[in-house]
Amino acid sequence: MHHHYILFYKPYGVLCQFSPEGDSPRETLKSYIPIPSVYPAGRLDQDSEGLLLLTNDGRLQHQLCHPRFAHLRTYWVQIEGIPHPEALTQLRQGVKIKDYHTRPAQVALLEQEPNLPPRNPPIRFRKSIPTRWLEMSLTEGKNRQVRRMTAAVGYPTLRLVRVAMGSNRKYAKVRSVFPTNPHALFTLEGLGLGEWRALNEQEQQLLKKGLVSC
Repeated sequence: MHHHYILFYKPYGVLCQFSPEGDSPRETLKSYIPIPSVYPAGRLDQDSEGLLLLTNDGRLQHQLCHPRFAHLRTYWVQIEGIPHPEALTQLRQGVKIKDYHTRPAQVALLEQEPNLPPRNPPIRFRKSIPTRWLEMSLTEGKNRQVRRMTAAVGYPTLRLVRVAMGSNRKYAKVRSVFPTNPHALFTLEGLGLGEWRALNEQEQQLLKKGLVSC
């Protein structure tokens, strides 16, 4: 069986699956990726954007997504309001979401708005309430976790974009654009919104060594 390994820049509003939900008009991955029998290794919810890995290699998919491997995922997060330093400290140390306490995260306040395509539709705009961007790198990916974390410290997430996966100092190029993950292995670099590309042989080898996040 020939294995496929694909990186995809998922737009806002696209379901992270190939089959529609009933008569729902919402787009799915089928609208963008013509390769049959590949599935997401990890998910992004409908309201989130960014980097998604798809493969038909079931064994590798399981390894990449299993929580015990603690692979790094990096996000740019637009929040409502100007975060207090104590809130950033809470996020770094981990916060309680219902009956679960999140693992410590790497969090940085970005000095300027990141260069991203406009979201369609745009986020809600409130003239009286400023927004700021955070970079957050996590080693776990529970359902809507980033959104729940920022809400738990008082700053709702308005826009969420996964920008990088994995981290390995030996193999990755230094990318100073990611203060919380300077050795990211895979990024959105070279991908336009809604575009995908196949991994090259070297990247596939890194995946098979278990060095990359899902």
